[in-house]
Amino acid sequence: MSRSSTFNQPSPKPSSGWVGVGLRHAHYGDAMSGTSAIDFVEVHAENFFAQGGASLSLLQDVSERYPLSLHSTSLGLGSASGINAAYLEKLALLTERVNPVLISDHACFTWSQLHGHSVHAGDLLPLEYSARSLQLLIDNVDRVQQHFGRQILVENVSAYIAFNDTTMSEAEFLVALAQRSGCGLLVDLNNVLVNAHNFPEGDPLTVAKQWVDAIPSELIGELHLAGYTPSVSPELIIDDHSQAVSEECWALYEYTIQRTGPIATLIEWDNDLPAWPILVAEALKARCIIDNVFYAQEGASHVA
Repeated sequence: MSRSSTFNQPSPKPSSGWVGVGLRHAHYGDAMSGTSAIDFVEVHAENFFAQGGASLSLLQDVSERYPLSLHSTSLGLGSASGINAAYLEKLALLTERVNPVLISDHACFTWSQLHGHSVHAGDLLPLEYSARSLQLLIDNVDRVQQHFGRQILVENVSAYIAFNDTTMSEAEFLVALAQRSGCGLLVDLNNVLVNAHNFPEGDPLTVAKQWVDAIPSELIGELHLAGYTPSVSPELIIDDHSQAVSEECWALYEYTIQRTGPIATLIEWDNDLPAWPILVAEALKARCIIDNVFYAQEGASHVA
């Protein structure tokens, strides 16, 4: 029996065919005015930890208009020093206030101890894929889920170094995490591609498809799509979320949806933000792919 049996699932639940966008400060006004074709929005939880003020009030207004996903960057689920208690309490309080449809963070470490004080790394630092690292991650995810009384999603991260002590693939590592902790997986397809470029083992798109094939569909709770700035050096790509979704990522997304069926999908665009209609149009591309794949499969089944 998985540990997930000891906590209750939340009442709000995203539809498998939803498409949404990451909501950043520059787009708050656009998101709240007029009618938007998106199904949900995601915000970075840390931006709304203040106990009052305009930002929290705005978030509550947003949550009344859109189903809301809370995406954290600082739980440090893979940190050997454990989960920072103060951070966890702030996230739990925010969760109670806005009742998000999804809560997610990353398979990384961010916290350590220095002279008896918790220190945050300021980045999403990758993990070695080993039994020791996996158990740490499982224990920390279990603590968070027990604290919230609900499932969280854990996202794969982009990386720029490889560890000598790695004993399993990233996909094997994440599948074991989900199966043993009861969490879901947030699969960032752009991150899969970035890593396939940075650690070349063949054609990046082919390698990325093989990565997706290794993840059981039922473990995936959400997909992220994003773009990156092409590097002047072909040896390394930096995942900066500053561009439209790449054609390579769209191809991987269509492949994934064909394999898994519709999954809630979010467009991330964090730097060099476009106008709101351009961002929404990216989400609508995802919806078109879902519709085309779904109806194509439905049509084929009727013909058969």
